[in-house]
Amino acid sequence: MREQRTGGVPILRLGDVLITGLLNELDDKSALAFTDELTHRISEEEARGVLIDISRLEMIDSFVARVLMEMTSMARLLGARVIVAGLRPAVAITLVELGLELDGVETALNAEQGMAALGWHQQPPGGADHDPTR
Repeated sequence: MREQRTGGVPILRLGDVLITGLLNELDDKSALAFTDELTHRISEEEARGVLIDISRLEMIDSFVARVLMEMTSMARLLGARVIVAGLRPAVAITLVELGLELDGVETALNAEQGMAALGWHQQPPGGADHDPTR
């Protein structure tokens, strides 16, 4: 697994999927650096999927929503499927109240469901060949 930090936001690679997240402290400069790094990583590493975990995002404003939309649009243009996971009810309510729609953005309740949607499945303890009755 490869990790690289840009603007304080980690981008992890797990196979052909990049995993990252958004935090409340995202300012203009770090958002641009983060978006740039994510798009370069998708292209360079030929990532087929991106999971953006926003479960730590307690609130959202129009700027963060726009960054999220731009990131997902750029990733899709580069051929990566994007799943946004962990949308909190308060964030969903705020998006609706602001009249912001995340058009074309796939969502999942949590990171595990997002990874499953991208084709990753958790193996039982001890691996697939492990039989606890033997």
